Amino acid sequence: MNKRVLIALLILLPLSVVAQTPEERGLEIAREADRRDSGWGDMQATLEMILRNRRGDESRREIRSRNLEVEGDGDKTLIIFDTPADVKGTAFLSFTHATRPDDQWLYLPALKRVKRISSSNKSGPFMGSEFAYEDISSQEIEKYTYRYLRDEVIDGRKTFVIERIPQYAHSGYTRQLVWIDQEMYQPLKVEFYDRKNSLLKTLTYHDYKQYLDRYWRPSRMEMVNHQTGKSTTLLWKDYRFRTGLTTRDFDRNALKRAR
Repeated sequence: MNKRVLIALLILLPLSVVAQTPEERGLEIAREADRRDSGWGDMQATLEMILRNRRGDESRREIRSRNLEVEGDGDKTLIIFDTPADVKGTAFLSFTHATRPDDQWLYLPALKRVKRISSSNKSGPFMGSEFAYEDISSQEIEKYTYRYLRDEVIDGRKTFVIERIPQYAHSGYTRQLVWIDQEMYQPLKVEFYDRKNSLLKTLTYHDYKQYLDRYWRPSRMEMVNHQTGKSTTLLWKDYRFRTGLTTRDFDRNALKRAR
């Protein structure tokens, strides 16, 4: 390669970077976040769910969460309610899929039966909280299209702000705005817009800690519903990774076995 050709290529290189579209940049950020959070295998944690009505009255629930990473598909999640007595033994199982509807079931101990959650009901509230069933699923890349909007500093941290639009049927959202930390590549804030494209909810993530020298997890999540005045707090603790969980721990029978 002669010197003139090399100089020409060096001059053009920055232009190719600048020419990246907002859609390409948004997808690139989402892929990097997914890459950095892959390989954890399985995870268990305990958490407290605090429900608040618009007057500020609170009710609390103790919960256990189990997750299994699935190669080539979405994660599997099992959530078990331990307290209070009226929900004790209730269990929720979710198989997230990248390009087809998620499979979700709810075990109700009072009825001693497993109820399948219809794909058309994913926007409904999860156990009376401000989290919808679709919020509980793992956020697979293929579920959305992406667009980079801007860089922004929130709480002293640099973030990428991207817009993602659900590509799966029956979503309760037209779009979501996500603030992704530029160091951790984890979300700090998500705004959810309803089917009328009005701001419905805001989710914020707090007090991240790193596990296995790689994986960042929040200690607290706050979901605020701007239209109802209600909110839900999730307090996470006792994160444990690679505990030996297998697919058998996430079959439908696991719902009834959950204790």
